[in-house]
Amino acid sequence: MTMSNIYFDHNATTALDNGVLQAMLPWMQQQTGNPTSRHIYGRSARDAIEHARAQVAEACGAYSSQVVFTSCGTEANNFAVKGISAIKPASTAKQILTSAIEHPCVSRPAAAMQQLGYISRKVEVDANGQVDLANLKTQLKSPTSLVSVMLANNETGVIQDIDSIAETARIAGAFVHTDAVQALGKIALKFADLNVHAMTISSHKIHGPQGAAALILDKKLDIQPLLLGGGQEKGLRSGTENVAAIVGFGAACELAMQNRAQFAAHTMALREQLELGLEALNVNIFGQTVARIPNTSFFAIDGIEGETLVMALDRKGYAVASGSACSSDSSEPSHVLLAMGIPADLARGAVRVSLGAHNTATQVKNFLATLSNEILRLKQMSAIAA
Repeated sequence: MTMSNIYFDHNATTALDNGVLQAMLPWMQQQTGNPTSRHIYGRSARDAIEHARAQVAEACGAYSSQVVFTSCGTEANNFAVKGISAIKPASTAKQILTSAIEHPCVSRPAAAMQQLGYISRKVEVDANGQVDLANLKTQLKSPTSLVSVMLANNETGVIQDIDSIAETARIAGAFVHTDAVQALGKIALKFADLNVHAMTISSHKIHGPQGAAALILDKKLDIQPLLLGGGQEKGLRSGTENVAAIVGFGAACELAMQNRAQFAAHTMALREQLELGLEALNVNIFGQTVARIPNTSFFAIDGIEGETLVMALDRKGYAVASGSACSSDSSEPSHVLLAMGIPADLARGAVRVSLGAHNTATQVKNFLATLSNEILRLKQMSAIAA
């Protein structure tokens, strides 16, 4: 990699902010205590964790007592699906509903719960990638333990009306969880306004360290523990805390809140510039007519494989994605696009650009020129091969 490479894959992960690193360094370089220890080193570590907990709570409109730290968003989502579903035994509320566009770290644990007698079903979405409330209401006629719908989709960026979804689920007697990993730091986020019982957020999407995330919980929710042991995290997630990563998560949350409005305005302007250029190239842009997080554009070109285009752009110095970074081992078409009714051949051509605070209009302009050249080159190659 050279310094000329341009990073357009911020939904996958973000670079660690230097201010966040500085907050973490004392907890990585100096003698620190176990946060459960009673001496001054342990008490200092405990104070640092609780300060970070308050920073995280402030960032998502919650109380500190509602924040349970985990190692990553995947762990938090597994914790939510398994721990909340188990509140209601399969004998009384068999069904677990997840939207058809959920990240695998929600849909796969839901499917795994079938081994314990639950039934995992998917809620349909419309052509824009938004949950079909009529379909949700129909499915909720069966006794349901949990409904899990992500707030902002990691591929399309499309935002869900979680409040309405949650109210529909609550009326039917179901618990509600939302994966808000892609929303944190990009749109206003207040736990109470979402009307859910649990919400997942993660550090490394907002220039914090990898290895820290949180599940935000309704205080009345009697969720089943994820890990049993020494009783850390209110007895819900035992194990010695990763103090440095948690401190970094807190610092990143504080920075994200300070910069959110500027980030949104900056990346929205870049996305508008990008999509004007994409339209001139006759590119299919997904979810374009509904609310999206400001930094994300998901598009496809007829007749060109997404993975092929991603690699071609990488050779030209642009890091983009063909979908979710966490499921990049699969060459199958995006399950999100298939759920939206996009033909499989077109879905295979999907490419995601997710912009960041340090990207520029010049980078977007040059990217569009490079993209145009690569599309022409790849189509010519296809014509020759045919």
